[in-house]
Amino acid sequence: MTISYNISQISDVAQQLITKFPSKTLCFYGEMGAGKTTLIKALVKELKGAGSTSSPTFGIVNEYHRENGELLGYHFDFYRLNDESEAWDLGLEEYLSADAWIFMEWPEKIEGLLPQTATNIKIEILDEKTRQLSIL
Repeated sequence: MTISYNISQISDVAQQLITKFPSKTLCFYGEMGAGKTTLIKALVKELKGAGSTSSPTFGIVNEYHRENGELLGYHFDFYRLNDESEAWDLGLEEYLSADAWIFMEWPEKIEGLLPQTATNIKIEILDEKTRQLSIL
């Protein structure tokens, strides 16, 4: 599945993707500035997440809840990790076993730890305003 979109279409893209995912564990691949965090924000919004959504670059993981306080999911940014053992030290195994959405940016940093059931999503920059999303 391949979708080309711009920022004004991101809510529609998020809605479309939520219905297509075979897994709640989503791995986002793409260069810096491709729009991984922007798409994750749209997904959290469409899944009725409460509060603000931001990249967890410095904290590595953010936890999101629904308005009723129920756990929605976890958002990881592995960009700053040096090796896979750092992900285990964060308790990655426990996060992955939770009944929650898992959004991972820079999953290539922990390739050996990714669940086989994860959905891989690649975002490419087509031009300044347009992105192409591919589910791998």
